[in-house]
Amino acid sequence: MTNIGTSNLDVFPLALGGNTFGWTSDAPESMAVLDAFVAGGGNFVDSADVYSAWKPGNVGGESESILGDWMRARNNRADIIVATKVSKLPPFSGLSAASIAGGAEASLKRLGIDYIDLYYAHADDAETPIAESVAAFHELVVAGKVRNIALSNYSGARIREWMAEADDQGAPRPVAVQPHYNLVFRHEYESDLMATVLEFGLGVVPYYGLASGFLTGKYHSAADAEGVARGAGVATYLTPEGFGVVAVLDEIAATHNVAVASVSLAWLRSRPGVVAPIASARVVQQLPALLASATLELTAAEIALLDAASATF
Repeated sequence: MTNIGTSNLDVFPLALGGNTFGWTSDAPESMAVLDAFVAGGGNFVDSADVYSAWKPGNVGGESESILGDWMRARNNRADIIVATKVSKLPPFSGLSAASIAGGAEASLKRLGIDYIDLYYAHADDAETPIAESVAAFHELVVAGKVRNIALSNYSGARIREWMAEADDQGAPRPVAVQPHYNLVFRHEYESDLMATVLEFGLGVVPYYGLASGFLTGKYHSAADAEGVARGAGVATYLTPEGFGVVAVLDEIAATHNVAVASVSLAWLRSRPGVVAPIASARVVQQLPALLASATLELTAAEIALLDAASATF
């Protein structure tokens, strides 16, 4: 277990992504995945109010509802670190005080819980003054509805603005950041966010840790991505450089007798500031490779090989 930033949230070093709940996994399969995750030592689940509004027939909130139903059925709320997010699901779009308050109440109701362990501003809102957003999140903490605040998809400069405003208001600082970061998408985090993260002691919980499945090694040509739910998401990686990263992953995975996905996530876990990469499992059979990443320790030489292979990203 490891702490998220400066918080007292003690988490397994892998977060289970809830974006598949109610999308590529129906409720029974989602609950089976959750059961297997906990059986494997996991306790950290990442959701959002907008998951999975993009599926035809969905309205958003499906992931939270399934997670809430599962916690009630298992009577295990106290054992689970629940992360969810606000700002992308109408009518609570953006980060106005009304959206934050309304979004939190809606999420709490769907989850069937009294408090959220880690509540993210899902995306920066340039139209709302940071002072208003900071105050609204602070109110949730004071009310006991949120334990810790976090930011997702924020630049280093905007994180600094939030920190300064929180200090001015006497409000709690965010404890975590959730950026897009993986072996084939490195530049944004490493060139902009990393210095800010380390300065403020933020815990990093990266999403797209497996690059929409590309870093599991299952794609070897563009044809492999056709007709796959996340196929469009991997198209940008289907290049000689991308397959070069997978080739190195294959070699290292063979050395450790583990899956490629395990190595991809272990590399991410080794990066400065990273606490727990997020990875999703559509079915229970995909979980062992993810869970194995939490204890896989790569050698310095292996990390150097992966750094070199992915340097252009």
